[in-house]
Amino acid sequence: MDLAREIASTFIEVLVAPSFSDKAREVLKTKENLRLLQLSDPVVDAAVRTIDGGALVQITPAMREEWKVVSDRDPTADEEAAMMLAMKVCKHVKSNAIIFADNSRVLGIGAGQMSRVDSAKIAISKAQFPLAGSVVASDAFLPFPDTLEVAADAGATALIQPGGSIRDNEVIAEANRRKMAMIFTGIRYFRH
Repeated sequence: MDLAREIASTFIEVLVAPSFSDKAREVLKTKENLRLLQLSDPVVDAAVRTIDGGALVQITPAMREEWKVVSDRDPTADEEAAMMLAMKVCKHVKSNAIIFADNSRVLGIGAGQMSRVDSAKIAISKAQFPLAGSVVASDAFLPFPDTLEVAADAGATALIQPGGSIRDNEVIAEANRRKMAMIFTGIRYFRH
């Protein structure tokens, strides 16, 4: 009810929510020209780019369905929560994207570089909080262990990436050597 009153006192023309209680509807009904849209199912996450003569549509699949632990060590619950957050951010950042996060916030973002290592170094330099115990997300596979090495040296304990490099085994071996958890998502999020 308090939220409904707050919304009713603000300039809003359309309100979208999974549901509205009868009491909230009564309060919101007093606001002239306010349209309530109930949307209970998740919206398809799609990127649309227009091209000459048409459009390209890329639908983003559900995030966790394809995750596969490829390291000897499974991620902890906190690392897994941090990975989810980091990947949610990563898919919206310009490639090559490297995101450092913990389970409650993004710690550093590196983006738009030709090299994932450079993106990782930028993310580290921009971090406003210590990176010890953080996780790292990459929007594309790691072609070499170098990005993982930079992330681990900065304090990361887990890494999530699409996988699919011809050198995946080298990257996995380095993660295991450093006792890091690593997940392959099978999904690339290039954003150029």
